[in-house]
Order: sequence, then C-alpha cells, then structure tokens
Amino acid sequence: KWLGPHDWVHDLGRLERLKELSSNPEFQRDWQEMKRYNKRKLAEFIERTCDVDVDADAMFDVHVKRIHEYKRQFMNILGVAYRYLRILSLLAEEKFDELRQVVPKVVIFAGKAAPNYSVAKDVIKLIIAIADTINSDTRIGGLLKVVFIPNYNVSVAEVIIPGSDLSQHISTAGFEASGTSNMKFCMNGSLLLGSRDGANLEIEQSVGRANIFMFGANTKEVRTLQTTMQYRKPQLDGRLAHVTQEIRSGRFGPTSFDSLVDSLLPENDRYMVGHDFGSYLEALEVSDAAFRKPEEWTAKTIVSCASMSRFSSDRCIREYAEKIWNVEPHQFRPPNKNTSSSSNNNNKNNNNNNNNNINNIIIFFFCVGLPWGWVRGGRGLK
Repeated sequence: KWLGPHDWVHDLGRLERLKELSSNPEFQRDWQEMKRYNKRKLAEFIERTCDVDVDADAMFDVHVKRIHEYKRQFMNILGVAYRYLRILSLLAEEKFDELRQVVPKVVIFAGKAAPNYSVAKDVIKLIIAIADTINSDTRIGGLLKVVFIPNYNVSVAEVIIPGSDLSQHISTAGFEASGTSNMKFCMNGSLLLGSRDGANLEIEQSVGRANIFMFGANTKEVRTLQTTMQYRKPQLDGRLAHVTQEIRSGRFGPTSFDSLVDSLLPENDRYMVGHDFGSYLEALEVSDAAFRKPEEWTAKTIVSCASMSRFSSDRCIREYAEKIWNVEPHQFRPPNKNTSSSSNNNNKNNNNNNNNNINNIIIFFFCVGLPWGWVRGGRGLK
C-alpha cells in the first residue's frame, strides 16, 4: 500500500522512503494496528505458555538472549525489582498522581543457559522468583507483569520479536562481538535500549541518537574500571542497595541468592552491573517518557525500521561481490513454460552453471572462515 511493489524485500534501501511518512497520521494508524495485532498474538502466546494474563496495551519490554553474565539479564531483573518496589512505595505513600504516570509494562525474558553454567541458572531462578512475587501481588494491578518464556527457539522468536515495543541489548561494553538480534527487533518496529557495545553503536549511527536509548560505560571505561576494581571504595547505588537488601530479606522467596548479590560489590563487579545500574534506570525512565507519547514513539519506530538497510545481508554480499570477488550479479529469470525444449535445455545448462557458481561462493565462505554473523548482520566492508 505504501511502498508499492515488494522489491524492498531484495533492496532494503527502498525502506528509506518510509522516513518521509513517519509522521503521517494515516500511515501511523496502519503501523500501530500492525503492532497491536502482533502484541495481541504475543499476549495470547504468553497466556498459553506461562499462564499469565497480560495487557496488550502495556509496553512489552523484551530481553531474549542466551543467558550469560555479560549479557546482564541479572541487571534487567534487578531493575524490574526496583520498579516493583517503587510502585509499592507510591501506593503506600498514596502518591496517586505519580502512580498514574507509571507506564504499565510487561517484561519478557527468554533464553537458555549452558548445562553446567550455574551462575546463569541462578539468574533464571531469580527471574522466576521475582516474577512469581510480582504476578501474584494484586495491589499493583496491571502496572507490572514479568514472564520467563521457556524453550526459546526460532519459532518462539517469530512470535516475540514482532510483538515487542522495547528490546534490551545491554551486554557489558567490550564483551559483545557484534549481535544481530537487535537488527531484527528494529526491523519489526521495536526501539532498542542498549549498552555502548557491539552493533548497538552502528545502529545508533544509522537510526540517530533520538531513536535509541543508550547508557553505561563504554569499552575503554570498562577496561579501566576492571583494572582498578580491587582498589575502589565499596559503594553501591542506593536504589540497587535497596533491591539487594529486599532480595536477601526474603521478599522474593526463601532463597537469598547470596552469590549473585555479592557479585555486585565493586571488587567483584567484573560485568559492571553495579556500576551501570544508575544510568540503566535513567535510560528506562527516558524510554517510559517516550512511550507516553504514542505518536512520537510510533515515528521513532518507523525511522528505526527504515534505517536498517545498512545491516542487510544482501548489501553485505553485494559489496563483497563488487570489492573482493570482482563478480557481477546474475539476474535469475524463471523458465518460460511456452519455450521450446531446446530453450529449456539451454536454461537447464545455465541453471547448472549458476548452481556451480553458487557452490563456489559457498565453498569460498567455508575456506576463508568468514564469520557468518558478519554476513547476517551486515558487518562486512563499511
């Protein structure tokens, strides 16, 4: 309807035209309807899978990745716990005006841990413990829900990614080689909340600082902090200290999670969870403020989606063909049913030659050992 022919599928650069429509009311309505459909689909999936009823009008805040300390699901769930405690505090103090400003949110986790990775499994246990406490607390109504979707795989991702509003990519700076799921989320109308690491930095360049929520120490700062961590004074963000105290006290179940909590101390904070926690909460507040303005939020998601051509594998392979392989593209044309048998034979011969060329390219990839994530994520020649 808005782009005409589907040639953008093979040339994502054509999506750039959507930027001109980012503030168009009619186009925004179509975009929002698409997002609502996908969010309802995800909400139904969550109810079937997790037995948790969620409101599709709430912000769907998604963190789906392999469970690892450097990917910092731990920091996310600590932020969720702080949000919960803050809501309870507003209720207790009867600050209803402030309470009305709280954005209803569904926090969605998914991912798998290595079989012998005990720390990652403890993080999953903590997520589930906090989720059980929050989801069973009727005082907060629909202001906050938390789910951990089991058995994460491609089929599950096909439901989660299109239904997300905000996607978290918050690895410790310097630990993420690239990352490609952030690109998929952008393509599906989600905004990113990210650390200054990996492809987040390149996405920031493409979409613009106004359309991504960045926080935390950069790679150089992390290295400096790691070399001095044994000598820093023991200090902790007051909000984080409050959360850890509540975890130890048993608010979220009988397990105290001492080993996880102790890892937040400055001398143990290798993955900068404690160090970045304050700026992480501030980035969440900025994203909440943006979500309260639906038209502006929608415009940001449109611009973000339309800026993803840089990360297309088609673009990457085309540049390799032009600048490294020195080959020209061959346009595939399906055989005509009305052609003579001799023409069909010629087409078969041509197709065999094309297949040989494709096989040669595939062999080339394996021989040179080019990381497949670079091709999928478009991290080829700049």
